[in-house]
Amino acid sequence: MTSLRMIATAAALAVSATIALAAGAPVKTIDTAKGKALAGETGMTLYTFKKDSMGMSNCDGPCAVNWPPLMAAAGAKDEGGFTVITRKDGSKQWAKGGMPLYYWIKDTKAGDITGDGVNGTWELAKP
Repeated sequence: MTSLRMIATAAALAVSATIALAAGAPVKTIDTAKGKALAGETGMTLYTFKKDSMGMSNCDGPCAVNWPPLMAAAGAKDEGGFTVITRKDGSKQWAKGGMPLYYWIKDTKAGDITGDGVNGTWELAKP
């Protein structure tokens, strides 16, 4: 019985760890031609928008088509320097240091940084 209980406990811990990881920010650090930057799980570069304010996205409608937000699952929880903010439409988005994170539609492969400096308002999200 003891070994079965240990196996069941180990399985429960593994499931809990998996759920915790799934709820965390899906972000990693990558090396780019301009230094280290944040990227989503697939390696696509993330950006911040200078017209946003702490905890609030000002990129909606056509802006969000060109700059897709790094969406967070409904049950996602703040983790380290990453927070979950609520967008104007009620959906959830990841932020770093309170600043919402976005992809750039014109980046075509992992590590591209073509969105840095666009219109003087977009910049690489830094770790």
